[in-house]
Amino acid sequence: MSSLPLITSIYTDGACTGNPGPGGWGAVLYFEDRSVYEIGGAEAETTNNRMEMQAAIAALRLFHSSGQSQPITLYTDSQYLIKGITEWLKGWKKKGWKTASGKKVLNQDLWEVLDELNHSLVKWHHVRGHTGNVGNERCDAIARSFANGDQINLKKTVEFSFLDNSDTVIEVNQTIQSETPKSKATEDTSNMEELEERLQEDSRLGQGNRIEGLRHLIESLRIADEIAEKGYLISSSELADLMNVNASAVTSRGNHWSWRNWVVSRVRREGNQILWQLERAEG
Repeated sequence: MSSLPLITSIYTDGACTGNPGPGGWGAVLYFEDRSVYEIGGAEAETTNNRMEMQAAIAALRLFHSSGQSQPITLYTDSQYLIKGITEWLKGWKKKGWKTASGKKVLNQDLWEVLDELNHSLVKWHHVRGHTGNVGNERCDAIARSFANGDQINLKKTVEFSFLDNSDTVIEVNQTIQSETPKSKATEDTSNMEELEERLQEDSRLGQGNRIEGLRHLIESLRIADEIAEKGYLISSSELADLMNVNASAVTSRGNHWSWRNWVVSRVRREGNQILWQLERAEG
């Protein structure tokens, strides 16, 4: 293994068109000598939360592979990821991967991987998205490019020769070739069978992701109800995560507006944070 400069920080982000739908993730590793290493990947049918988690998983795999013994900070704009890994995970495991309401934890497969990769050297830090933060903006651009199937040049100014792992970087465009020549009739039959299998698999995957999306929606609405009932105040970025929209979509709506079963009101500003209150709508 070649000597590497110290990794000082990692940024991760995920994106999804449709949620569920085509998704992408991106991660950027910054080094002490100002070197940069960028990675990204895509999935045909996924959710935004899963892409946020996949970005962190890929980044942590690189961190572990580096063998570094110095602490790093991992930045993400996902409250779901931050709260899950730093607050909720311990309780979920204790309850047998059940939420406080007794429901099955969503995305358990990825949470288990994150739990295994998490380390005391990793400090998790939330950063507000779309506020000009260079690392966050770059990860967002990578994730969106992969989600949309666009070409993007990933910067790799440090040598990671020992990280040639197909599980880490997922290419968007792949060329599939037959290992042995086939007759035209055999090839047509094989292609039809393969197409039918893929359609059946896609149908099952789509249905599963739609159900997962509904479960996530129900969990979000339950959280919103608890926030309203307890009278908690939440920031614009937290409210955006709850609504699954960009923070700008929250602040641009004014001081008093409705969202689903709640009336959302701007309460006050604390420092650079706007605090909001949710109240159950009457009727």
